[in-house]
Amino acid sequence: MAVGRHSHRRVGTGRRRAATLGVALAAAMVLSLAGWSHATQTTAPPTAAAPAPLATAPPTAATTPSPTTPVRVTAAPPTARLTPVRISIPAIGVDATLVKLGLTTTGALAVPTTAMTAGWYTGSPVPGRVGPAVIAGHVHWSGIPAVFSHLADLAPGDRIVVLRSDSTTATFTVDRVATYAKTRFPTALVYGSLDHPGLRLITCGGYDPVARAYEANVIVFATLTTT
Repeated sequence: MAVGRHSHRRVGTGRRRAATLGVALAAAMVLSLAGWSHATQTTAPPTAAAPAPLATAPPTAATTPSPTTPVRVTAAPPTARLTPVRISIPAIGVDATLVKLGLTTTGALAVPTTAMTAGWYTGSPVPGRVGPAVIAGHVHWSGIPAVFSHLADLAPGDRIVVLRSDSTTATFTVDRVATYAKTRFPTALVYGSLDHPGLRLITCGGYDPVARAYEANVIVFATLTTT
């Protein structure tokens, strides 16, 4: 009887230990799975927001393939000193200095302060780096033609050359030119991520003589073809 009682105690103790170990293992598995699930469902922080007044493009439009075969460029670490300094568009006679553009206090893209200079948005990649580089310029200034007055005349196949501060150039080929109402600005197409170097040139369009204002934007979409 004494041996039986000791055996019973050992069996009971063993069962309790096994049960405790089982609970611990089950809890560890739950925590592990929960952590894995959380990690896979967490996305990276969004990139800097596009200028506030711009609208979002239809979801399907952003997947339209580019007719130009892009040059694949390996992403390089950001270099603060490298900037675009000049833009040349032979087809429309543009050869202009580039200035830096940021955002206004209202979150809109700033504009160049002179008629014949264009501006590179510093929140976009340096032209020639992976992603959509954005350059803006005026179409008119105090009633006279400005740097991008003939931007709408560009056609697929035309060249755009950007000179950078390290004396290298990035040459882009125009894919297409489109006009969008300011109320339907294609934010995703202009600022959305790309897996190759692209360029977007922006100016005003759609002048309304009654309102005496531009109601649209002319946007040129181009792809890097040589460096």
